[in-house]
Amino acid sequence: MNRVRRNLLGVALLGATGPLLAAPSRRRTAALDAELAAIAADPACELASLSVLAFRAGEVGYRYQCGRRFIGHDGLPDKPVGPDTLFRIASISKMMTTLGLMRLYEDGKVNLDADVSGYLGFTLRNPHYPGQAITLRHLLTHTSSLRDEAGYSWGAEVALKDVLVPGDGRMFATNAGPGAYFTYCNLGWGIIGTVMERISGERFDRLMRRLLIDPLGLRAGYLPAELPPAALDNLATLYRKRTVDTEVWDPDGPWIAQADDYSVKPPPAIDRYVIGTNATPFSPTGGLRISARDLGIVMRMLMGRGPRLLKPETLDLMFSRQWTYDGRNGDTADGLFHCWGLGNEQFPDAPGTRVVDGGGFPAVGHLGDAYGLMSVFVFDPARRNGMIVLVGGTSTDPFAPANKGRYSSLARFQERILTALYRGAIT
Repeated sequence: MNRVRRNLLGVALLGATGPLLAAPSRRRTAALDAELAAIAADPACELASLSVLAFRAGEVGYRYQCGRRFIGHDGLPDKPVGPDTLFRIASISKMMTTLGLMRLYEDGKVNLDADVSGYLGFTLRNPHYPGQAITLRHLLTHTSSLRDEAGYSWGAEVALKDVLVPGDGRMFATNAGPGAYFTYCNLGWGIIGTVMERISGERFDRLMRRLLIDPLGLRAGYLPAELPPAALDNLATLYRKRTVDTEVWDPDGPWIAQADDYSVKPPPAIDRYVIGTNATPFSPTGGLRISARDLGIVMRMLMGRGPRLLKPETLDLMFSRQWTYDGRNGDTADGLFHCWGLGNEQFPDAPGTRVVDGGGFPAVGHLGDAYGLMSVFVFDPARRNGMIVLVGGTSTDPFAPANKGRYSSLARFQERILTALYRGAIT
C-alpha cells in the first residue's frame, strides 16, 4: 500500500469452480444495489468504478459492479466495469505473494527464520544493528527495520545488491533493530520476491503463475504485457480527479488516468532481466491485476472451500498472530495497523479495528491503496463470511478530514460500502 495509512436462496455459477453464488431475494438485492450505487455517486467522494463480492458461510452471496473501467476521451468510448474486470489491487498483492512464498515453505525450500542474506547472495544488514540478521518473518511482518523513504522499486537494469549495500541511510531504522518494531514497508516485498526468484530460478511473475494463478484457474497477472488479450482489454484504468497540470485534487476537474491506461500504447514488456537480482519491476508489493470474481476464488480457498492450494497447518501458520500493537512497539499509521500475521493484516473487531459499523465481523486479510485504487480483502475464518471491495479511483482525497471514517481508520466511503455489504448480503 503506497499510502500507509461476505446461504441465501437460489444458486448461480462463479466461473469454472462450480456452484458458488447463493443469491439473496430480488428485493434485498435491488436495495443493496441502489445503496452501493448511491455511495459510488456521492459527490463528497465520487468513485470512478466499483466491484464488490460478499461471502456468507463460505458461498458467494452477492456481487455488484458499477462505473467505468475506462473513461472515454479524444473519441474513445467509455467502457463499463463487469464482473471479470481486472484491477491493479495494490497491497492485497502482498498477501498473494505470501501465498506463493508459503508454497515454497511447504516444499521445504525456505526457512522463515533464516538470515535472508543466504537466499539473496549478499549480506543484508541494518548498519545501525549490524549484528542482527533480517529474516523472511521480519519482512512478512513489517518488523525488518527496513524503511521506504529512499524508494522501493527500481528498473530491471538495477540490482538490489547495488541499492541495499551499503544502502541509503533512509532505508534503515535507527530506533529499533530487526524484530523489535512495526513500520509498514513496501521494500520488504521487493526483497521477498527476489528471494523467491533466487530459490526457484524463475522470474517472479511467471513463478507466481505456477504457484498461484494457474493452480486456481485465475485470470490474473503481475505484468500487463503478459496478460491474454481479452484480460488486458478488460483491465481497469485507475483514476483520480485532479487539476490538469498539477497533482492537486479537484472534484470539479477531469478524471485523470494514474495507471494502466493502455488506450494509446500497449503495456511495456520486460525482456532484459537477470532472474534473482531485483523483482521490484514486477511489483510483488502491489502489482497483481485480478478481478473481484477471481479474488473470490482465492478467498474461498482460504476458507477451506474449492481447490486446496496449501495445507491447513500452513494456512494456520500464515494467519497466526505475529505482532500486536502494545502502545510502544510500532507505528500504527494513524490507527490503521494494530495486528499482523505473515503477510496479512488482522482486524479483531475491537474499537479501532472494526471492519463494519457496530462490530460483529472479526477478520483477517489486507487493504490496498495506490494510484487511485483502494481495495479491501477481508474474511472471518470462523464463520466463513467475507467481503472484497475494489475501487478504481476517487474524485477527492479519501483521507481528507471530511472523508475520514467515523469508526475506523478507513475512508468513510469504505466504511459505508463494507457496512452495507455486511448488513445486506451477510447478516
